[in-house]
This record gives sequence, structure tokens and C-alpha cells, in this order.
Amino acid sequence: MNMKLLHWDPQMRFRRPVLIAAFEGWNDAGDAASAAVAYFARVWGAVAFATFDPEELFDYTATRPQVLLERGRTRRLEWPAIQLSRAELVGQARDVILLTGPEPQLHWRQFVSELEEFARTAGIELAVMLGALLADVAHTRPVKVTGSATTPELARSAGLEPSNYEGPTGILGVIADAFERSGIPTASLWASVPHYVSQSPSPKATLALVERTSQLLHASVDLVELQVAAAAYERQVNELVAADEDALAYVSRLEAQDDSDESEEWDTTSAEHLAAEVERYLREHRRD
Repeated sequence: MNMKLLHWDPQMRFRRPVLIAAFEGWNDAGDAASAAVAYFARVWGAVAFATFDPEELFDYTATRPQVLLERGRTRRLEWPAIQLSRAELVGQARDVILLTGPEPQLHWRQFVSELEEFARTAGIELAVMLGALLADVAHTRPVKVTGSATTPELARSAGLEPSNYEGPTGILGVIADAFERSGIPTASLWASVPHYVSQSPSPKATLALVERTSQLLHASVDLVELQVAAAAYERQVNELVAADEDALAYVSRLEAQDDSDESEEWDTTSAEHLAAEVERYLREHRRD
């Protein structure tokens, strides 16, 4: 008999809840998706109410516990955790439930099955999966948000550009598939992050995900902090790119590709070589 992974009080009651989920790791280029959920949790004052058993979900040699210092002296051990938090959507008679943590490495089927059971018990009316991927996009352009939804109406409400992706998927894709089979309306939003700045957090992509999610939920969110961070990010990357001719040429080509539908003119081989050089340069000169 399998041990239960999710520990929560099934007697809890929620008001027309919406689930927003993001995971650190493979699904989270530039930390954009996990930062978006963390931002929601902070501005909405979310409170944790449930957690999944990490012993059954993580290989601690791959996702290691962290030793942290408190007040510069006391050492504290922090284990990887996937938790559920609850907040009230201001101005709406509904709750939002935030799911966040590192992407699990073990027992995906059981994890998703228990999350689906929780969603049905809690009465989740809508699930929003947030992710971010590395792409051939310029940091100077508006962030592209692609994805999918269980209905065309939901896709239009989310303002989604359809994704034609085929290939390996992360835990978000498995959750979305399970929810769709269970009849839980689900939208998956993926922000594109420039691969040549993959080593740095992308507040610009985080802002795009927060904007699109709040638009979908008709929720009011103060974006000033993220807007300032996104502007600073773009300015700093501009300075680094301007200092290297190859980087500047590569970004210019990405901008031209974005401005034109003539994708056949894009030389993939030379672009990949140039991209590698740009990544190397920015990695060596990246600011903390």
C-alpha cells in the first residue's frame, strides 16, 4: 500500500478556488515561473497549508538540502519542499491556491494522482500552469507567451499563442494532461527567455507571466516592482551586448527575425555557432 504524499486537512473549505502552479528546474528558465508564483504569494499574503512528503519525491544527491545561516551564526537545514499555499483574491469571492517547489524526481504518477484528488476535493474551478523555456528570442522584444488550454474560449481569455511543441515534457505537462482528463479547466502559460542570458533570472519573463495570469483571473496586482526590475534587467543586458560585436550582431539578427516572417532566410548553422559565442561572452561578463 502506497504511503500518502500529500498532507493536508480534507475538512478545509475553499471559495471557488483557482490553482496556480510552477516548479523550479526544467520547467523554469530564468527562474521566471517560480518567481511569478513567489510574487503572487507575497503580494497576496498567501499562507502555506499543505505539503508533499519530500522523502518520496526527491533524490537528495541531485536536489540537495541547503544549509542556511540565520543572523550570520545559527545554521539551519532546509529540505526541498513542494507546498500548497492559500490566499484570497482581493475583490473576488474566491481563493487562489499556489503550488510551488522543485520539480519532483520520483513517483510522478502518484504525485499527480494525489494532486488531482486534492483538486477535485477542494473544488478547483481553474488550474493555471506557469512555465518558462529558453528560445531564440531577443531580450529587447516583448516576451512571447505561448501555451495551451482545454478549451478555445480559455485560450482566448489567456491571450495564448498556440504552441506546436513536440518532445519531452516536465511535471507541468503531466499535471495538465491529468487535469484535462478529469475535466478540470486548465491553461498552460509558457514565457520565452533568451537562451543567451540563460544563466540569469529574467524578471521580464516573470512580469509577462504575472500580467497574463492576473488578466486571465481578472485580478488586480501591483506590477511596479516587477516593471522596475524588468527595465533594469533589459538595461544591464543591453550594456553587456553593446560591449561585444558578436553579441550585438546576434541580437540584431534575432530582432530582424522577429520583425520578419521570412524565417527561411535564417541560417541555423551559423546562428547556433554565434549563439554559443554570445552565451560564452555573457557568462564570463555576467554581473551578480
